Amino acid sequence: MLKRTFLKMGAALAVTASLASGASAAELNGPVNYIIPFGPGGESDISARFQQPFFKDKFGQDLVISYQPGGGGAVAWATLNGLSDDGQTIMGVNLPHIIIKQAQKDVGFKTEDLKVFHMFHFTPDAIIVRADSPYMTLEDLVEDARANPAQVTISGSGKATANHLAHIKFDKMADIQTTYVPFKGTGAAVTALLGNQVKAEWGYSTVAATQGEEVRMLAVAMEERHPLFPDVPTFKELGYDMVGGAYRGIALPKSASDEVTGMWSDMIAEINNDPAFRQQMLDNGFAMLDVEAAGMEDFMAARSEEYLNDAREAGLIE
Repeated sequence: MLKRTFLKMGAALAVTASLASGASAAELNGPVNYIIPFGPGGESDISARFQQPFFKDKFGQDLVISYQPGGGGAVAWATLNGLSDDGQTIMGVNLPHIIIKQAQKDVGFKTEDLKVFHMFHFTPDAIIVRADSPYMTLEDLVEDARANPAQVTISGSGKATANHLAHIKFDKMADIQTTYVPFKGTGAAVTALLGNQVKAEWGYSTVAATQGEEVRMLAVAMEERHPLFPDVPTFKELGYDMVGGAYRGIALPKSASDEVTGMWSDMIAEINNDPAFRQQMLDNGFAMLDVEAAGMEDFMAARSEEYLNDAREAGLIE
């Protein structure tokens, strides 16, 4: 088994491989360009900002965040494999985006062309209402939807997103018909909720963390309750087998070597396992995930099957 040891030497990080493997060492040689495929201020940007100081402290290099928005991430992902593969440039990736978008039409990339080396967190799907909403529980919303088909309006962050797929899945599970209202991003979906334009929002636990007493979360799509919201039940507790949300990770160009890929997978894993980093993420409503390069193929296969099946049933793809 290849054993990697990280040595922080001033401004450079070297990765030393076992001599028996015959592999060359990978190393960083200066600041790293961390491309976020969206604009600033979203969950991808926030989590990258949280990673920055930990990366600097552990590995002696700066993560320089830049933004390349467009096409719901597709503009940036279509350029990834044309970038340098020496490890000095990495790019954020999101699920279900990188799976659903390329299945809908030609967007310049295929899921398998993106070398995703680590999935480090997800923002769990949640149904959120205003603090003054008459819906005190998830069942209150379900009962209203059954009595008034299509009259319960729910905002969400766009079409064919994690919010949209969660809406489709939950309506089917609960045998109800609600009306999904897509907005351009989580921020706009929250604004619609707070402005009483809709009755509820398919959002994330991070929305509840940010909005505080302005909102109430009815249920969250996790295996266990989120530690920041111990009084909020999971969908599973309420009889709906839903666990998921928007998953976020990082990728390299497909041509990056195994040594560079392994180096990056190990570095992000080290940050992700830092107790202070994990606590910061949880305090802001994120849920932690630890899928490293070695387990990525199986993880992506399982997620792809679920997303594509849901999207086909909803008529989002053929």
